[in-house]
Amino acid sequence: MTIFYSGRVQGVGFRYTTRTVAVGFEVTGIVRNLPDGRVELVAEGLPAELDAFRIALQDAGLAGFIRDEQVIWTDAKNEFRGFEIVRQ
Repeated sequence: MTIFYSGRVQGVGFRYTTRTVAVGFEVTGIVRNLPDGRVELVAEGLPAELDAFRIALQDAGLAGFIRDEQVIWTDAKNEFRGFEIVRQ
């Protein structure tokens, strides 16, 4: 699952909150800021777990910062070992 978040999503602790919430789910992946002001989240896991993770992010106080959420579902590539913040 790849999600592109837009709104006031940079400089508000979005990536750190995402990593903290990920600990409670059986997901792996990354979260990073994009140069255009969006945040990209790439996560792998079972579909139900990924959907619960996505909802938990909004419940963790991030919903107020999100103007748009573009979700793209793809097959897992098994490329992640944990969940981390990528700094560019």
